[in-house]
Amino acid sequence: MFEIIVTETGKRERIDHFLAQQKELNLTRSQIQRLIADGFIEVNKEIPKASYKLKVDDRIIVAPPPPKDLAVKAEAIPIDIVYEDPDIIVVNKPRGMTVHPGAGREGGTLVNALLHHCQDLSGIGGVLRPGIVHRLDKNTSGLIVVAKNDLAHQSLAKQFKGREVEKKYLALVHGIVKQDRGEIETLIGRHRVLRQKMAVIEVASSKGQVARGKEAITHYRVVERFKHYALVELDLKTGRTHQIRVHLSYLGFPLVGDPLYGRKKEEFKVNGQMLHAAKIKFTHPRTQQVLEFSAALPIDMAGLIKKLRTK
Repeated sequence: MFEIIVTETGKRERIDHFLAQQKELNLTRSQIQRLIADGFIEVNKEIPKASYKLKVDDRIIVAPPPPKDLAVKAEAIPIDIVYEDPDIIVVNKPRGMTVHPGAGREGGTLVNALLHHCQDLSGIGGVLRPGIVHRLDKNTSGLIVVAKNDLAHQSLAKQFKGREVEKKYLALVHGIVKQDRGEIETLIGRHRVLRQKMAVIEVASSKGQVARGKEAITHYRVVERFKHYALVELDLKTGRTHQIRVHLSYLGFPLVGDPLYGRKKEEFKVNGQMLHAAKIKFTHPRTQQVLEFSAALPIDMAGLIKKLRTK
């Protein structure tokens, strides 16, 4: 169960929009609307409408349905488990695997595999996303931590929201990155024309309107340079959708193999963007011990880097 007391920042917002922005819930607006319709969300002990406009000091209670209501099928899909205990599980996700079911995809996801491996995932993420606290794009490989109970989910979500989780990625990019290290700080929002894409949003438009975007901060460090390519380590300070892909493209150094933000023609045959979540560091929800995990580069990405060293 989640309890939220509305402050000035949430005043006059629709409740469905407000809750969709709460990272500790990790729910979409449509999921929240369904929870409201099913009576799982209350405001001041009453069931609101999705269009209800919040007031200061409103007390919101979100009581998600229990895991036994999950409709997602367990599937015997092999997964690379880096660490597991009664509260959490850390997986090295392969490129090409979607994290959770969604529109047009009911199976073959990490959630399907996890439900086969362990039946005690947190129910906070809802029917389609049990235990999921953060995500990786389908074609991004690497480490993802999953909550096995609600205590773990709440703690991890709070750490992500408070930017207490350290995540480092390795990316193979096009171009000659001259600076050894730097910071990218922009606003990121939905692309105005191509809705499947995100984009760097300017603070104000030519018409004087303030664009709606969310703060996005990425630190980068060049690990190794090649002829026309570079291996870059990235440290995310925020977790916006497609953040690394958008930021690198914005700098003029798109990810190798990125079908959405990259180059139309690639020198090498690759299957998805060369982006790997290599390290993650967080505090264990129950023991409060600081945990840190790392995952080696996938074989194809490591092989391409080896090939570039000989060019």
